Amino acid sequence: MLNISKNPLNKDVSLDHYRSVQKVSDKRYYKHLDRLLLVFGIILLVILFLPWTQNITGYGKVTTLRPNQRPQNIQSQIPGRVEQWFIKEGDFVKAGDTILRISEVKSDYFDTKLSERTNLQLQAKNESSKAYQNKIEALKNQLIALEEELDLKLQQAANKILQSHLKVKSDSIELEAAYTSQLIAQKQYDRVLSLNEEGLKATRDVEDKKLKLQTSQAKYVAQENKLLESRNNVLNAELDRSRVKASYSDKISKAQSELFSAQSLELNNRVEVSKLENSFANYSKRGDLLWVRAPQDGYVNKIFKSGIGESFKEGESLLTITPAQFDLAVETYVRPIDMPLMNIGEKVRVQFDGWPAIVFNGWESVSYGTYGARVVALENDISPNGMYRVLLAPDKEDRPWPKELRVGSGAMTIALLNDVPIWFEIWRQVNGFPPDFYKPQTSNKESK
Repeated sequence: MLNISKNPLNKDVSLDHYRSVQKVSDKRYYKHLDRLLLVFGIILLVILFLPWTQNITGYGKVTTLRPNQRPQNIQSQIPGRVEQWFIKEGDFVKAGDTILRISEVKSDYFDTKLSERTNLQLQAKNESSKAYQNKIEALKNQLIALEEELDLKLQQAANKILQSHLKVKSDSIELEAAYTSQLIAQKQYDRVLSLNEEGLKATRDVEDKKLKLQTSQAKYVAQENKLLESRNNVLNAELDRSRVKASYSDKISKAQSELFSAQSLELNNRVEVSKLENSFANYSKRGDLLWVRAPQDGYVNKIFKSGIGESFKEGESLLTITPAQFDLAVETYVRPIDMPLMNIGEKVRVQFDGWPAIVFNGWESVSYGTYGARVVALENDISPNGMYRVLLAPDKEDRPWPKELRVGSGAMTIALLNDVPIWFEIWRQVNGFPPDFYKPQTSNKESK
């Protein structure tokens, strides 16, 4: 009843004989409730002052510590067509085992003997190069012979010129002698002629002296002609020497031109040999790429190109392999506001999917089913999800991680930070403040 009326009904009607009224009107009920609330308040107050470990939680997945231990896609470096598979999904393969045989799809490489024919062309070019080298050696020898012959011819011409000069000198002396004989004959003739006019010499003597004079004059003229001929021989010898120089210069220039042409052809041939060697190496390597091999020991996970005769492009994934040996790690993500609190070597608790655990974030001692880890890497660039990536490795001082873990399974991480009272943590969470910033204590040796 609302007891709105000024005439209360409970004063006129007795309600004590009702059992519900008797139980509700018992004053001891309120005393038990007060005691319960008092005990609960004391317990709550005590709990508020208990220590609480601040933490940063995150969700990630199991990965590997090294990049080469993570699942990798196997691609082909050349486009091709699937011809034959040698494995199936789930098989274990060793490094170098043949996984797949492919065939060419480009018309430039359809010839199955392309490498052999290229090798034959390369051998022919090498022989051609040797022939050019022999020709170059022959031309060099020819040049040496021409130069030696030129030296001999020039010496011969020089000797001839020297002989001609000596002949000119000899003829000049003989000309002087003839001139002297002519003068003597002229004087004798003049003297005999004077004596004949005086009657002291006979006419016959005059005639003899005149004949001798004419003979001397003839000898002088002949000797003068001979001297001119000798001088002309000197000019001819010098002209022969110039002719020899010009002739052998032409021969040497022609031989040098042929030598340079042979050297140019040999260099061009060498360039073609290099191109053929490059092509032969590329064809041999390309032929080896027709067999797709395993890069390392591992298990075949998934095959993307399963059909025989199915074509693919270069760089297209054919299958994935999970390495057989790997070091487990966990990659997790933290908020940017919590990133400055993470440090290399920081202890972290990890709970894996499939391993049930009772996790108490603030009380590590009462958390079951979690495993120890340490921070080994902090990403300096923010991830696309707006958080920073942190890599965790197993803590060697803690119990080992389960051997049955597989790469890619989920994991929840708890990074343990500073110890604070529970009331402070509740106050921090209500106000949205970050955890206390702190640096872990390290020894002097680790600091150095």
